[in-house]
Amino acid sequence: MTGQLLVRGMLVGLLAGVLAFGFAKTFGEPQIDKAIAFEDQMAQMHGDAPEEELVSREVQSTFGLFTGVVVYSVSLGGLFALVFAYALGRIGKVGPRGLAALLALAAFVTLILVPGLKYPANPPSVGDPQTIAQRTRLFFLMLLVSVAAAVIAINAARKLIARRGVWSGAILGVALYIVIVAVAGSLFPVINEVPEQFSAVLLWKFRVASLGIQLVLWTTLGLVFGAVAERKLSQPKARFNS
Repeated sequence: MTGQLLVRGMLVGLLAGVLAFGFAKTFGEPQIDKAIAFEDQMAQMHGDAPEEELVSREVQSTFGLFTGVVVYSVSLGGLFALVFAYALGRIGKVGPRGLAALLALAAFVTLILVPGLKYPANPPSVGDPQTIAQRTRLFFLMLLVSVAAAVIAINAARKLIARRGVWSGAILGVALYIVIVAVAGSLFPVINEVPEQFSAVLLWKFRVASLGIQLVLWTTLGLVFGAVAERKLSQPKARFNS
């Protein structure tokens, strides 16, 4: 059964990738084009020669974008299915749809939203190339803190649920997670390398689009895979351990 769920997870990931590509092409690529135009304008003002493109912008925004998003989404769909198979039957009386939705929500908040709030995505021309390694390292450190905080909060919530009930335990677990990531976020250094001339509106639109791509992907995984898994698990001969 796990193998069948894995295949279905990858297929749902393919669908999620196509939808995420459509969102990225519609809302993300126009912002990148504007950011590149700003970068070219600043280079001309400083008398710098334009950098030679190893891959044309047309390929980057079409085939390259589609390939990257789909490969990422299919892989993520497979991993999501494996986590779902492991968690099935281990989280109270939650059904397949509810479990998939909860897992997708938890993954989006833990892996995408919280690290992204501290270190949001930047379009081209924003950020010092010399600090890319530092910014990447800090982002992944924040990601690790978020995952660790989620594990601590879940373990604490399970114990609290046994003592105080589902609602009280769940709320206290969420509160514990928020406290941990808030404290960590306040201790981590702030990186502010946005040029003064760069449009604040453009930066906001790019970051919203980046977050929206992930939201489309995880929403599709949570809702569609839940429905697919429920249909498969409801078949008379379906057995989780078979």
